Amino acid sequence: MSVAAAGARPAPVSLGEAAGVWARIAALSFGGPAGQIAVMHRILVDEKRWIGEQRFLHALNFCMLLPGPEAQQLATYIGWLLHKRLGGLIAGGLFILPGALAIMALSWVYVLYGNTGLVAGLFLGLKAAVLAIVLQAVIRIGSRALRTAEAKLLAAVAFVLIFFLAVPFPIIVLGAALIGWLAGRAGSLAFAGGGGHGAAGAGVTDADTLLGEGLPEHARPRWQGVVFDVVLWLILWLAPIVALLVVLGPDHVFSQIALFFAKMAMVTFGGAYAVLAYVAQQAVENYGWLSPQEMLDGLGMAETTPGPLIMVLQFVGFLGAYRDPGMLSPLWAGTLGGLLATWVTFAPCFLWIFLGAPFIERMRGNAALAGALSAITAAVVGVVLNLALWFAIHAVFRRVTPVEAGPVKFDLPVLASIDPWTALLTLAAIVAVFRFRIGTFTVLAAAAVAGIALRFAGLA
Repeated sequence: MSVAAAGARPAPVSLGEAAGVWARIAALSFGGPAGQIAVMHRILVDEKRWIGEQRFLHALNFCMLLPGPEAQQLATYIGWLLHKRLGGLIAGGLFILPGALAIMALSWVYVLYGNTGLVAGLFLGLKAAVLAIVLQAVIRIGSRALRTAEAKLLAAVAFVLIFFLAVPFPIIVLGAALIGWLAGRAGSLAFAGGGGHGAAGAGVTDADTLLGEGLPEHARPRWQGVVFDVVLWLILWLAPIVALLVVLGPDHVFSQIALFFAKMAMVTFGGAYAVLAYVAQQAVENYGWLSPQEMLDGLGMAETTPGPLIMVLQFVGFLGAYRDPGMLSPLWAGTLGGLLATWVTFAPCFLWIFLGAPFIERMRGNAALAGALSAITAAVVGVVLNLALWFAIHAVFRRVTPVEAGPVKFDLPVLASIDPWTALLTLAAIVAVFRFRIGTFTVLAAAAVAGIALRFAGLA
């Protein structure tokens, strides 16, 4: 579909044409939610003019209130606005598909050839670059979210709670949401501001777009549709989990993967980096599915492939089942474990959109909800800082000493066990990102090449 002339509303677009555009967006969706939303904004608002600036940002703010990856949910939302439920399924599904296929292929390569010089060097470099990228996420989110003393205090408390006291991430999120909701309801500006990863600019007016200013007929709330979506998607989401629990029991690895990632799907507020802190610690320390270094490798995969960054959970599920295959071959068990993690993570995303989007207009201007979102975002800064520090300790140092004193529990690095080449690569990546402002993909590629070179030179 060509770009419409300025001042003229674009002609209606077929579902097939829309699917081609969504496939293009999916193929370009690198760089985490900020980059993915920027790509969507450029194509859907500026280029195609299917949706206006204000409606785009309003939809994004709604998606920011939901658990799950906001970029994928935004695609589902806009696809639903354009072509009803089928349009939402196509838009949201295509957004996931390239990353799911890429992570699955890389997971096979990882377990089959991970110890070879080429692959080991590749992940050595990616691991160092990922540390710099996570630190950049802390700075980026913090500059937007921590605009008041109260927000900064909440971020600091969240960091202490999760790093030193091992308070579960869901409790931190719910506590922050309650604090922000109460503050907003009381008229406080303590958590005012925030916003999302959204694109800025003068924008295209809603009146000059394909959707226009009105609400499509299918987008009006109807209780029959609400009941249909709730029943259908709860069955699709929960039936596999119930079946696994009944057939295999709660201690089987597939049951554990299904329950754990279904729980994550309910509390993944604040973006992928926030929830990955909790996932990494639980998957490594509680379930023993993978090591901290392997978690970093998986995050490197997700950073360098299209689709939601949270797709790294597929890699976690893959390794968990691969190492506990039961009667299956390890590769097929890993494949099923990865697909299971992906399904229980993303299936509820469609439920949230199809259920909540028809009521979005009722949420506009709600101060209490805005306060809850901003407070969650502030707490997420502390959680992501915990993720960066946890990754750094386990990647740069070969040994750690567990420290436990009453409720305090954390890992203290053994300074003599520092890995000099990983530390050097990490420092170089930090300089590239913050001093020279080199793009994420370029930094990852350069670090991967450096890691391979060090590996073949016998230095790492």
